Amino acid sequence: MTRQRVPLFALALLLALTGCEPTPGGGSGTPAGQPPAPTSQPTGPDPTVAPGGTGTGPPRTTGAPARPTPDDDVTSFRTAYGWGVPAEPVLVRHRVRPPIAPPPAPPLPYLVEIRAADHPAERPGYSRISFTFRGGFPSYELGYVAQVTAEGSGEPVRLPGNAFLRIRFVQAQAHDERGRWSVTASPRPALGYPTLRGYGFAGDFEGYLGYGLGIQVAPGSDQALPVRALELTRTDGSYVIAVDVRHG
Repeated sequence: MTRQRVPLFALALLLALTGCEPTPGGGSGTPAGQPPAPTSQPTGPDPTVAPGGTGTGPPRTTGAPARPTPDDDVTSFRTAYGWGVPAEPVLVRHRVRPPIAPPPAPPLPYLVEIRAADHPAERPGYSRISFTFRGGFPSYELGYVAQVTAEGSGEPVRLPGNAFLRIRFVQAQAHDERGRWSVTASPRPALGYPTLRGYGFAGDFEGYLGYGLGIQVAPGSDQALPVRALELTRTDGSYVIAVDVRHG
């Protein structure tokens, strides 16, 4: 995909569960370095729906999707990438025609919130990190890598664990027209879940927005844990991309 040069400037599965609170806590909309601390914390339970649906990224889950509860305010949901091990990057495509809105709105889908939650009681158990955008779904890549590096600078991103998943949003940004960070709530980078140990910002540069997940597998093991990606839209006009990491 051709890079877009732009000015400066996550949910669903989703298995009907209860009592899952997001982890509190940090994230610059600059090409390298860490983003600023959030101005507020995510509140409320992790919104969920039951598994199923269809998607564009292989492999897909099968079966009839269950409906979200009414208070979830979900208008649509789907499994974009079913449980799998993306040893090579998997691209989930969405058409974005910038500008998505007239100035002063950002010309690309922009990130406004990150949430994380653990779901140990599910079968299989998993941990989730979700990214909430305004303006539409960007395309995105998922893939295991030996080292997550920052967009633009190529600097390595420090992550906990011994396996690393790169999430790269394409035609997306995390800053507004004045270069101010657009994310208003996010967890602390150290999540401490059984396999999803933490996450890190990996740059916001020329329409590419990167994050890395630090994952823990058994020491000395070449095990690669299955992951999946889900998408939902909400009545408040937000677009959520959730990435789940299985508990081994």
